[in-house]
Amino acid sequence: MSIPNWVQFAVLIALLAITAPPLGLYIARVYGETGTAPGDRFFKPVERMLYRLCRVDPASEQRWTTYAFAVIAFSAVSFLLLYGLLRLQAVLPFNPTDMPAVTDHVAFNAAVSFMTNTNWQSYGGETTLSHLTQMTGLTVQNFVSAAVGMCVMAALIRGLARRRAQTLGNFWVDLTRTVLRILLPLSFVVALLLISQGVIQNLSGFTAAQTLEDATQYIPGGPAASQVAIKQLGTNGGGFFNVNSAHPLENYTPLGNLIENWAILVVPFALAFTFGRMVGDRRQGFAVAAIMAIICFGMSVAAMSFEGNGNPRLDALGVSQTATADQSGGNLEGKEVRFGTAASGLWAASTTGTSNGSVNSMHDSYTPLGGMIPMSHMMLGEVSPGGVGVGLNGLLIMAILSVFIAGLMVGRTPEYLGKKIQATEMKLVTLYILAMPATLLAFAAASVLIPSALDSLNNTGPHGLSEILYAFASGSNNNGSAFAGLTASTWWYDVTIGLAMLIGRFFLIIPVLAIAGSMARKGTTPVTTASFPTHKPLFVGLVIGIVLIVGGLTFFPALALGPVVEQLSI
Repeated sequence: MSIPNWVQFAVLIALLAITAPPLGLYIARVYGETGTAPGDRFFKPVERMLYRLCRVDPASEQRWTTYAFAVIAFSAVSFLLLYGLLRLQAVLPFNPTDMPAVTDHVAFNAAVSFMTNTNWQSYGGETTLSHLTQMTGLTVQNFVSAAVGMCVMAALIRGLARRRAQTLGNFWVDLTRTVLRILLPLSFVVALLLISQGVIQNLSGFTAAQTLEDATQYIPGGPAASQVAIKQLGTNGGGFFNVNSAHPLENYTPLGNLIENWAILVVPFALAFTFGRMVGDRRQGFAVAAIMAIICFGMSVAAMSFEGNGNPRLDALGVSQTATADQSGGNLEGKEVRFGTAASGLWAASTTGTSNGSVNSMHDSYTPLGGMIPMSHMMLGEVSPGGVGVGLNGLLIMAILSVFIAGLMVGRTPEYLGKKIQATEMKLVTLYILAMPATLLAFAAASVLIPSALDSLNNTGPHGLSEILYAFASGSNNNGSAFAGLTASTWWYDVTIGLAMLIGRFFLIIPVLAIAGSMARKGTTPVTTASFPTHKPLFVGLVIGIVLIVGGLTFFPALALGPVVEQLSI
């Protein structure tokens, strides 16, 4: 990679180092145990009005079972409303392009996708959805589905921080505060920045333009900037346009690309510092942030390097520097020239390390090992840094598993933050860890055996298997990015990926809340010289090792049949 490529990488890291810690402290105060929070004078009157309207008692807290029921009930209503909006959009207003109703299986998949914060899209946004659906359906879900993940995170942290408590907070209060005090202000600022960089924001339909060849081109319009801002900040990823953040009207300039990449990562990294503040030990937050950063930036360097070196098949044929196959800029197939290989590889690692799923290049066109990086990054459970809320949840689950293994090695009852990790917690940890890979591998295995599912592939052999693995990795991890090369708008893929998204969301959220409830009821034990410190480099290295080992043991056989075989065949 050339110096400019390293410079943009360094600038992104510097921006995150400057902005993530203070944002994390602000979020901790929003969820804090004290009676005051930042912005009370402005936000409290609005919140009181909403509580009265919805008949919510903000002083009443919930047990983990009630909290989980509230999460599921709210998500179910969100699904039904969005599904109805998609099916009825043809007869609803704000439809300047006269979009018809979305078909039943595509509507099911899209409603599940945006309700679960996955934002997988088996359709083209500008050719399928009305402005009303984009604004009141998808954009609203971008806010509230992201907020649900952050609420569950707040409940888990309270469970770890509280002693002999029966409750974890109030879901409705957490949801209201997350949207009003965190996501809305951030999105407003980022939307303005994106508009300044050429991202469109209007209520127009298609604009006809005459090209230099005297052909007619129809340029889409719509409220893109407002949706793009929250899709990145909420690690949602669903694009306003079909090609997502590769579209110039959604991501126009290199500076705008940097702003969007920062927006993808800043809240997940900030939540590590929120964790340290809420448990009363900032060193714990720094340790979690270090784990996130080492894996995330390591994956980024790998993706940027593989794509910057170009396609090895062309080098082997001796044509890499010919007029027809110049690779001086690396592997530029499927990439926007205005970004190049470095910004594309960096984005690929960022979007799959979180549950974001937006793309500024086509991952299907990556080199075999370059394409394996975003795929394997998702398969690690998206904990580096993960989606808003859910990424920290996953990393804390891996931390609990790590201290349990460390306790077994030294013959001590494992403890995390002074609380003993016992059989109940480990059973729930096991359920959490198995849900995603079991779903991914089962649906992928079925897809390679069903002829109609194989007909959806544009490629055969190892690359075709990579396309299937990537699709279900994206769905079951609530990521939403697409490898491309797979026609997903079929009954089989719409339904199975929809089911994978539901399992990847709720079969993880429920164990997390159960662990939070169990930990909240425990008291703490005094720290002794025999206690395993969870804020030092040894713990950071142990957790990273556990994350890599669990992911490797689970998915390496499948990856060996896909991108590894494809690389070796070159």
